[in-house]
Amino acid sequence: MISWRKHYKKGLIAIGLLLSTSASIYGQDGDPKNGEKLFKANCTACHALDKQVVGPALKGVVARLKTEQGLDTDWLHKWIKDNVALRASGDKYANEVFEKNNKTVMQQFPNLSDKDIDDILAYTTNPPEPAPPVDDKKTSTVDTANAAPANNTTSSVVIISLIAIAGLLVWILVKLRQLVKLGQSEDLAGLNETRVKSFSEIYEKYHFIGKGALAILAILATYGIWNWIMWIGVYKGYKPEQPIYFSHKIHAGENKIDCQLCHSSAKYGKVSEIPSMNVCMNCHRSISEYNGKYIEPGKDKAFYDGEIQKIYAATGWDSEKQQYTGKTTPVEWTRIHNMPDFVYFNHSQHVVAGEQAIINSFNKKNPDNKIDVVCKACHGKIDTMNVVQMANDFTMGWCIECHRTTEIDMNNGYNKEYFKNLHEKLKKQYPKDGGKITVDAIGGLECGKCHY
Repeated sequence: MISWRKHYKKGLIAIGLLLSTSASIYGQDGDPKNGEKLFKANCTACHALDKQVVGPALKGVVARLKTEQGLDTDWLHKWIKDNVALRASGDKYANEVFEKNNKTVMQQFPNLSDKDIDDILAYTTNPPEPAPPVDDKKTSTVDTANAAPANNTTSSVVIISLIAIAGLLVWILVKLRQLVKLGQSEDLAGLNETRVKSFSEIYEKYHFIGKGALAILAILATYGIWNWIMWIGVYKGYKPEQPIYFSHKIHAGENKIDCQLCHSSAKYGKVSEIPSMNVCMNCHRSISEYNGKYIEPGKDKAFYDGEIQKIYAATGWDSEKQQYTGKTTPVEWTRIHNMPDFVYFNHSQHVVAGEQAIINSFNKKNPDNKIDVVCKACHGKIDTMNVVQMANDFTMGWCIECHRTTEIDMNNGYNKEYFKNLHEKLKKQYPKDGGKITVDAIGGLECGKCHY
């Protein structure tokens, strides 16, 4: 009897150990909520739960590894902390994973504790189910169906009311006409016979006034035509649709991406080029769907995901195989800012030499709308625009006004060296405002500086 009890107790202990071990193997001893935070902070750049990104999908990775390879969470701990060392040790499966994923070296995470890794594995084992989306179309259809009878009734009442009002007005006009006829005296009837009844008679009687009016109309027409000609090519507010939707508010505003990361030649080149699609792929190779908090009114997550797929189609990127197919499609962007051929404008001259001077001048003139980046002085607050638009006139007068009011930073390294022998002369020549020197003082109004 005692022997049976001993064996029974041992059996219970063995079953308990087995259950705890299996729970550990399948990632159940971690905290999925904390694991979700750690996963989003460390893993989402290269992994998703349900699809291949840079690395494989991680949902159920613990069970999959146990079933297919016979490996437990200890192997995953070693792989996550230092996969390079694990491959160097000759681990067969570690090297297979490396070869299978295009020899992409996974980032090492020695900073993650064993508890952190267990939490992440618990999250990949049992991720929380997303809340079912609300079908707005069905809701709106039901609301529309319920509202339809009420709308029809209201429309009928409005139409009948308008018809009644129109009939009443016609009746009043008829009665007024009858009253006028009854009230006309013989003298008034005779006066009506002598009234002028044609335009030629009026012009003959008042030809001096008529000629003056025609002269005024001619002057106004000439001014209108001249004003129209002067504004040809000025497209302030122009914001065309692009073949791939790109929100500067999301990229530059929400995500704080620096302008020059994409427009790199704006600082060191004459032209601020349109970034190539390869620049987009620097980020979107691992960002295949939009998970940001900001969504523009009228858009949804599916819309943004579809635009990312257009980038893949243009570059020939296969997100499943994580490689380029070689089949590319050029993107025909619609140009917004375009200087005439006879105008010379150098971005680097303004962004490098004039950066601080332009920012200071703009903020002085616009204390309630200050800027922190020189680009915004001409292009507006791009980081708030979903669709880029032309923010200023970009006329010759607009440029000249800027040159006349922007004070030069004479402590700028370039200006300090280039104008070192002219400082005193310029201060005497332009004594206004305490000797402040504006761009026009150093040739900012010379025709040859801007025109070929």
